[in-house]
Amino acid sequence: MLQNHPPFRAEHIGSLLRPRVLLDLRQRSGRGEIEPATLTHAENVAIKTAIAMQEQVGLKVASDGEFRRRSYHSYFYRQLGDISIDTVDGEDAKGGVFGQRAVQPVAIINSRVRWSKPINVSDFEFLKAHTKLTPKITIPGPCALHFRGGDAAVLARAYKDIDDFWNDIIEAFGKELRALANAGCRYVQIDETAFAKFGDPEVQAVLTARGDSWSSLIDTYIDVTNEVLRNAPPALSIGMHLCRGNRGGQWHSEGSYDVVADRLFNALNIPFYFLEYDSPRAGSFTPLRLLPSHKSVVLGLVSTKTAVLEDEDALKRRLDEATRFVDLDRLAISPQCGFASVDTGNPISAEIQEQKLRLVVALAHNIWGSA
Repeated sequence: MLQNHPPFRAEHIGSLLRPRVLLDLRQRSGRGEIEPATLTHAENVAIKTAIAMQEQVGLKVASDGEFRRRSYHSYFYRQLGDISIDTVDGEDAKGGVFGQRAVQPVAIINSRVRWSKPINVSDFEFLKAHTKLTPKITIPGPCALHFRGGDAAVLARAYKDIDDFWNDIIEAFGKELRALANAGCRYVQIDETAFAKFGDPEVQAVLTARGDSWSSLIDTYIDVTNEVLRNAPPALSIGMHLCRGNRGGQWHSEGSYDVVADRLFNALNIPFYFLEYDSPRAGSFTPLRLLPSHKSVVLGLVSTKTAVLEDEDALKRRLDEATRFVDLDRLAISPQCGFASVDTGNPISAEIQEQKLRLVVALAHNIWGSA
């Protein structure tokens, strides 16, 4: 049964709203005004509080809220070389209005991708030491870097051959997953948002304009991810989270899963998916008809972008709609994304964040009898 191992009936994607004091200290640390140990101590305190909240709301899974990260991906790729895909400071929506499309970050790759030491092991060890819940570690997807710049960004400075880049990516992710497994980690979530964005005509046009066939990229990304998974330790439960962007309540793309569903569910060797389904931008549940019987889906029905608390009966009706295509036993529920994909967070309060997580847990108990 799903509730006895990942994914659980009630899930959350990973990132949580950072306390204001932690954000202030990180800014001071960036200016060199405090010692690194001061920031680390504050992170430790904040993570322990976040763990306690996850335990109190009734979840079976816990993350560290990604409190040591500035964004869900920048921390990781910066550990692999002179690489940047984080444009948090300069990123605004078109028109600067909440709920509109945000600018997609662009990758800058100044060196080859090289794994030199564990990136997430210390985070896992701290999390495991302070909770009896199942610790979940979130990592960006192996194709996130390429998606944000394409072959042009890869070949601009660091590489002469795109195959060398992909080989380096596969090797780096393999080493990180093995390091996590060796440390005792058993649950990893890959945040690979590209697949959910391929259905957007505007995204397709951007990819075509930069010289990429968006349909061919789907196949490439599946091949790369499958190679990473093939080399992953069997002890790891690995799921994939997909969304269409989540920064400050803004988004990067819209469109259904239709154009990727067959390959996503049947060619990609991922046993379970976290799918964004909190707004009409995600399309209908119809693509779920292609999900093979041995796979499961966590439906992201609760929005982290808005402070409006969803109605439980309405969520039940949404689940009923989904069961037209997937058996209820292969479904679970979560928010559609993290509450703070970047450290400044989404435009909701910590109180609403907790209420939404309690709602997810309550619905799981009402539907399946367990979170």
